[in-house]
Amino acid sequence: MNAPVRIFAALPAAETDDKDKQQGLELTCLNKPVREVQVTGVAEVSCPADRAWLLVSVTSTKDSINEVTNSISRRLEYISQTIRQHGVSEEDTTVRRTLRRHAETYTMDAEIVVTFSEFKKMEHMCCVLLEKLDKSVQVGTPRFFHSAACLSELRCLQLRASVSAVENAQQKASQIAEMLGESLGATLLVREEETKEWRNEEEATDGERSLTHVPPLLPTATVTSQVSVSFSFKDKSRKKL
Repeated sequence: MNAPVRIFAALPAAETDDKDKQQGLELTCLNKPVREVQVTGVAEVSCPADRAWLLVSVTSTKDSINEVTNSISRRLEYISQTIRQHGVSEEDTTVRRTLRRHAETYTMDAEIVVTFSEFKKMEHMCCVLLEKLDKSVQVGTPRFFHSAACLSELRCLQLRASVSAVENAQQKASQIAEMLGESLGATLLVREEETKEWRNEEEATDGERSLTHVPPLLPTATVTSQVSVSFSFKDKSRKKL
């Protein structure tokens, strides 16, 4: 990210006369010119969501409880096997069943909630289920989120952003010094101007995505840091020992 650059210069010693004062011109007399440069550095660090949960549902209607139970059980067994083949453990899978009666028929709904840490495997599993089970299965839109471990890294992100901002400021100061024919010296002051942290959220609803073909928005935690750093210029008059 290109950061703005602020340069402050000090005037060397100068004499003033009454005419300057009458015109409102005020010059500060310095015994020695200040040889330093002040720049601002900005850096941004982001952490995308590392988890996603997916809802897979199946429905069956039969004339008896045994028939509908057997029908749903067969589909659930195939779905569970497919999930395991894609590296998802049982701890990351939850199954819920609901049985309803309509006159002389029975309907059973089954939902499987799966939590993924590898999004490519999730996409591949969705394709397999839709291809094999066709209309008898419904695969929902993935919901992405940050795990607790990922959120705990936000403090590290803040530190990384601040360090990167200082590095960017130093790089710009070096370029300015080279352009002016100077050599960058020691760091005089580092001041953190601003630090921001935010997370984007999913904006489009499932219905809007189906109409506009908008892919799910991957939530991202972002930290930005802006610092102000002052550097001295090396004294050219100092003789080398």
